[in-house]
Amino acid sequence: MQTTAPDIISKYVKAGWWGEVTLNSLFASAVKESPNSLAICDPFNRDNMVSGDLLRLSFSELEAHVDHIAYCLYVNGLRQNDKIILQMPNVVEIVLVYLAASRLGLIISPVAMEYGHHELKFIGDTIKPKAYISFKEFKNTEFGSTQGAIFDKNCKKLLFGTGGAFEFKDKGSNDYSKYKKSININANDIMTICWTSGTTGRSKGVPRSHNHWLSSTLASEDAIKLKTGAVMLNPFPFINMAAIGGFLFYWLKIRGRLILHHPFDPKVYLSQIQNEKVEYTIAPPAVLTRLLQTKEQIKANFDLSSLRVIGSGSAPLSKEMVQGFEDEFDVNIINIFGSNEGMAILSSSSDVLEPELRASFFPRFGRDEFEWDNRISKQIKTKLIDLETGSEIVKPNVPGELLISGVTVFDGYYNSPKDNKKAFSLDGYFRSGDLFEISGENNQFYKFVGRCKSLIVRGGVNISPEELDELISSHKKISEAVVVAYPDNIMGEKVCAVIVLNEGQILTLLDICSYLEELKVAKFKWPEKLLIIKSLPRNAMNKVVRSELAKLIKL
Repeated sequence: MQTTAPDIISKYVKAGWWGEVTLNSLFASAVKESPNSLAICDPFNRDNMVSGDLLRLSFSELEAHVDHIAYCLYVNGLRQNDKIILQMPNVVEIVLVYLAASRLGLIISPVAMEYGHHELKFIGDTIKPKAYISFKEFKNTEFGSTQGAIFDKNCKKLLFGTGGAFEFKDKGSNDYSKYKKSININANDIMTICWTSGTTGRSKGVPRSHNHWLSSTLASEDAIKLKTGAVMLNPFPFINMAAIGGFLFYWLKIRGRLILHHPFDPKVYLSQIQNEKVEYTIAPPAVLTRLLQTKEQIKANFDLSSLRVIGSGSAPLSKEMVQGFEDEFDVNIINIFGSNEGMAILSSSSDVLEPELRASFFPRFGRDEFEWDNRISKQIKTKLIDLETGSEIVKPNVPGELLISGVTVFDGYYNSPKDNKKAFSLDGYFRSGDLFEISGENNQFYKFVGRCKSLIVRGGVNISPEELDELISSHKKISEAVVVAYPDNIMGEKVCAVIVLNEGQILTLLDICSYLEELKVAKFKWPEKLLIIKSLPRNAMNKVVRSELAKLIKL
């Protein structure tokens, strides 16, 4: 399955930006060049999540595990271009499945562990998966079979069971080796369909090829500048850009050591940095701010001297936090503005030396009038457009939507022609939905202003307000409902439900959450505050004005 037009592929290949490297070929090179190097390590609290041995594998040991998983998938009838839904925590097995699926040319559709039947059914109906892969148990409760029950009989349920073993009926096959040699996996083949929330309500599938991922990895590579064999700590789930583009490909390119973490726990996180001698990791701004506030306690209990770089993003960074990590821990903070669709602008010390500028400003990558250290700046194009007129903004201090095109950008949402008409400009740029303005002494920077979409970003995870509006409004006691974000020091934003009740009705926040639980809606989407009002504020077009509701929320 390919989505990129042949003329675009030809253009990027001719320019030397795209090639023939795939995840599987990158892994094969790492195995060949560093067979005995320690490659990947489970979080040391693995047994709090799933059963099985704590795995610490060299590249050659990893190869043996990967080939076994690939064989299991083959025996179960999975073939090139088949789609699989992957719902697993950050333990070694999730990376095994990625690598095994790449070996067979399967299309991976990873989903959050928090997703329930509500989200899984929509995704399953959209992509028609041939298999659902997960763990039999998660946190000592039945998981895989319960979650997998939402899929029809055409979707096989393949589960890692007790002791971490992959449960399947081995029918035996002598054709596996022949099949591996017979298939041609192209770097322009779609490797993943990740999921993103948007203003249209439901999640949208984002197909990305190996070349798409490698281009996004290049942006991280030039910003972080890790050496061969470097130790990386990934606390973000392997379901989107942060983990796949920021770690999976990069780890293999440098033949590094990948340390996994899940769920986020500050003490475990800091212990891993100390014990594994981690050089690079990522964390949301709110987490970094809180860590800096406890810097004396951290210094007294943890040795973080190995740590050199931390990536952050998904919410504005404070100047004090960026400067503070440099002053207190000698750690560079990289401001990353990325997305599943292919946003790729990064503010690193290579391009923005001053920490206080790095917090708020991004280099204007993709502009011919500026030169930057990051190679991706030459492989993309960016511009700002006026939301009212659609004309390009070239003057400073004028907010506009950031548009991007080039090697990192996907080709369109999966099977969503209506969404794609809105997502791309007439000249082929992806509309980010984010407001920036031109800034800096020489107009060389973009400054983030806010979102022109109404997404709620809770702990770095996007939540679609429109989807929740519809779900909560379906409660029999509610006349109408909308949700809005309110600020939170830890999560960045949380969800507040603003409702108008039917006459004579009484409803609590617990009632709403119980209702969403009945609908099997993922818990991270549930509102954490409730505001009951007599009527919703509307504009002249009778649309609800969410900004007015946000003002009513008392913190």
